[in-house]
Amino acid sequence: MAFSPTSKNSFLRKPTSTSNISTNADQNLSVYSNRPINLQAMDVKDTELIGEDSAYFDFKEQNGIKWIKFSVATGTVLAATSYVWFIPGGPLLGDLFLSTIQTTIGTTASDVTILAMLTFFAISHSGLAGLRLYAEEFVGARAWRVLFALVSLPLALSCISYFVNHCHEGVQLWDLTSVPGLHTVCFIIDFISFLLLYPSTFNLLEIAAIEKPQLHLWESGIIRITRHPQAIGQVMWCVAHGTVLGTSTALSACIILVLHHLFSIWHGDRRLQDKHGESFEMVKGRTSIVPFQAILEGRQKLPDNYYEEFLRGPYALVVVGTLAAYFAHPWMMAGAALLKW
Repeated sequence: MAFSPTSKNSFLRKPTSTSNISTNADQNLSVYSNRPINLQAMDVKDTELIGEDSAYFDFKEQNGIKWIKFSVATGTVLAATSYVWFIPGGPLLGDLFLSTIQTTIGTTASDVTILAMLTFFAISHSGLAGLRLYAEEFVGARAWRVLFALVSLPLALSCISYFVNHCHEGVQLWDLTSVPGLHTVCFIIDFISFLLLYPSTFNLLEIAAIEKPQLHLWESGIIRITRHPQAIGQVMWCVAHGTVLGTSTALSACIILVLHHLFSIWHGDRRLQDKHGESFEMVKGRTSIVPFQAILEGRQKLPDNYYEEFLRGPYALVVVGTLAAYFAHPWMMAGAALLKW
């Protein structure tokens, strides 16, 4: 679903490159670092987008051939990853990864194992993300995205599978299962956390390298609430799951996940500043990490029809997918158990 710009909602526009504003990351930006940006002094209206419109999607602009390529590429990668990493009869590199982790840490205890697995994933994932701007100059954006996926995807699947199978193990630190309504409250928190997915997650054609991946500077939608929605969402997810499960294994996983996403806040800002320079500093000046902070401080002004920034296809897909995953939990757990992790 997409909306056409009007004089009233001129903030709604198709994502465009911000290079025409400023991409000079080498200039001295210290003047912007410690105080809100004076947009009026820079001849930028406080309702005018400097960055890109989040979650923009228009069916009329889609290329059927590209989506066919996406389906084929995604299916091939998932099938190959499953064979190489998990499926009996394959190389079982996932088992090798797990055994290597447990041999290195000297224990098979689930709480220590998940901590080590997620730490390895965090270093690999953020390390490759940090090298992106430099590596793309040598191998190209598409090739680097493929390499990034080939490393991150199997490691993430291993961590998820192990967590699902062992999250009830370890020391039972607390048990709140008898608290009335707790499960419902935690489900609502989980549901909201998935609505806080970072806008680039919706760019499926870029994720699959069908289109050239870009480091986008988003500004509308959820970015008006918090500049790092996925980090905030992950903290919410950890609070919900940690509260319900109450085990040392769940707590270990939640601790490293929260620490990883706190690091990603700094790391993400650094990468955006390196890429977009002054444009990012201007967006940073009227957004906040803490949800609603910039709005309460008057640095962010929500348009009258702000809700329209969420009435789009990608968010509908997230809602359907999240509800489907919730009701499919028993089958997901059964599938993970087949891996015997």
